[in-house]
Amino acid sequence: MSSPVWFITGASSGFGFEIAKLALSNNHKVIAAARSASKLQPLADLGADIIVLDVTAPEADVRAAIDRAHALYGRLTHVVNSAGYILEGFTEEQTAEDVRAMYETNVFGTHKVSRAAAPYLRAQGSGSIVNFGSIGSWEGGANCAHYCATKAAVSIFSEGLAQELSPFGVGVVVVEPGYFRTSFLNPGARLAPSAPVAAYHPEGGSVFDGVDNNQPGDPVAGSRVVYEVVTGGPAAGGRKLPVRLVIGSDCVAGIRKKCDDTQALLNEWESVASSTDYPK
Repeated sequence: MSSPVWFITGASSGFGFEIAKLALSNNHKVIAAARSASKLQPLADLGADIIVLDVTAPEADVRAAIDRAHALYGRLTHVVNSAGYILEGFTEEQTAEDVRAMYETNVFGTHKVSRAAAPYLRAQGSGSIVNFGSIGSWEGGANCAHYCATKAAVSIFSEGLAQELSPFGVGVVVVEPGYFRTSFLNPGARLAPSAPVAAYHPEGGSVFDGVDNNQPGDPVAGSRVVYEVVTGGPAAGGRKLPVRLVIGSDCVAGIRKKCDDTQALLNEWESVASSTDYPK
């Protein structure tokens, strides 16, 4: 039986890095992609193939990278879109250019990689696309409203993509983590706004300073769950690939509260909402 072949963006850190290590430790083939070849060297030392790729590059360049990846082993079984970052700041502080740049990575990068990989997966009649949403896919937050919007976009896109590709035997899952102790919220990783407004920061600093390195989630454990669910391992428990995979107890609690709040909102306003239909 041929070894599975993974293509992973954002593989130099966080979930992408940990998933790549797990796949390599199980003798799978891994094609690791990121903007910096030097940051991918630890995975190369473990046996990964390396492709330098900025997912904000023109679509033709992203497609060429996927073509190269497919040509290495003649197949792709798991395509993981883990490239992404957070632009912190309140809406007044974020320029349209700042916001657009984040969308280019988080949303359009995911689209470009998925679109380029889909023909290969569809033709072989198998495989999966693994996208990354967030707890922010379910609830917006001050100081990160547009980041949450990008993740909501990825989650809804993934639901639609799953419906498009399921007739061809291709699975799609969006992983929605809570707060995990990766480098994601490190001061050097999160992007500061271009036009800070002092009124939003009466005590100075960032609201994320107290969160960084205090997140409840273990990225190694979280990555193992993702790996096992995607490959049908113990965490899957014989269940089919879910469209949404929530990881982290804080994310479960947050989504439950969001669902309860939404149900209460619908109950409160149902008569008003229903009054807009044509008479029966």
